[in-house]
Amino acid sequence: MTAAPGVKKLKELVEYQEGSIVSRTLLDKKTGTVTLFAFDRGQGLSEHTAPFDAMVYVLEGEVEVTISGKPYRLKEGEMIIMPANEPHALTALDRFKMLLVMIREE
Repeated sequence: MTAAPGVKKLKELVEYQEGSIVSRTLLDKKTGTVTLFAFDRGQGLSEHTAPFDAMVYVLEGEVEVTISGKPYRLKEGEMIIMPANEPHALTALDRFKMLLVMIREE
């Protein structure tokens, strides 16, 4: 997937859907991915692990990110790193949008 040139507003590239999680992949390379998500209130991702580091950047709203059993509340403009191989989960405390950047190690 090749990125198209041009200035974009990240928040406008993905829309909320009632009772759902919506995602849009912006970049998908063998070294990593960049994906936008829109979570309706109460939606989330159950606890899981990934073999690579991931960064969550909150574009709007509020989310609880749990990493290895420790909860973190994030709001617009805040970010957190989820280390590789550590269990993590996400729960939307309000509708929220995030940018997820995953880096794969070769």
